[in-house]
Amino acid sequence: MRVFYWVLKYVFVGPFLRRTFRPWVTGMENVPKRGAAILASNHLSFIDSVILPVELDRRISFLAKAEYFTGKGLKGWAVRSFMLATGQLPIDRSGGKASEAALSTGLSVLRRGELLGIYPEGTRSHDGKLYRGRTGIARMVLEGQVPVIPVAMIDTEKAMPIGSRMPKVRRIGIAIGEPLDFSRFSGLEGDRFILRSITDEIMYELARLSGQEYVDVYASSAKGAAVPAVR
Repeated sequence: MRVFYWVLKYVFVGPFLRRTFRPWVTGMENVPKRGAAILASNHLSFIDSVILPVELDRRISFLAKAEYFTGKGLKGWAVRSFMLATGQLPIDRSGGKASEAALSTGLSVLRRGELLGIYPEGTRSHDGKLYRGRTGIARMVLEGQVPVIPVAMIDTEKAMPIGSRMPKVRRIGIAIGEPLDFSRFSGLEGDRFILRSITDEIMYELARLSGQEYVDVYASSAKGAAVPAVR
């Protein structure tokens, strides 16, 4: 699958995406040349998990919802094969023991000295706003003892809105911020107040990079409900 990853990136998917979206990127120098790190990104569109790996020089693995890997028939096989080939790792988002399994999966990537991509919101934004982060990312940061690189995807929801099957030809962007160091909290991964503080700091930096309005509720709770934005 690793060979297929690079073939897709440089021969098939990568060239097509670059022609279609003509992505601009700032802050590429903030991604370490080697060693483990977490890239924490806002999540606006399905293509977020494809565009970022195409633009990075290093391989990155994303934690993706398990439903992408359980489809039936030829379509299910095609989606599953594509997700695995592009570095996606299936996780169960139901909570409890599933959350511990997701943590373990992410930490295994970091222990190999690789890049791990995480969407702290836990799901795509349904309205373009930035929502409250889940504290699982903070646990992974502290247990993995790695820096966090904030990443803002720009206009990807306009290029491929939720529910659409075909992308629109338009330019999108990626803004990569400076690394965030949380080593001062080492050993405190069991403190829920510390975990919330770390997560909020990551989300505020994502709001600054992306220019999105921040809403202090979980995205999964906000769908279908009107909530005030924090300006």
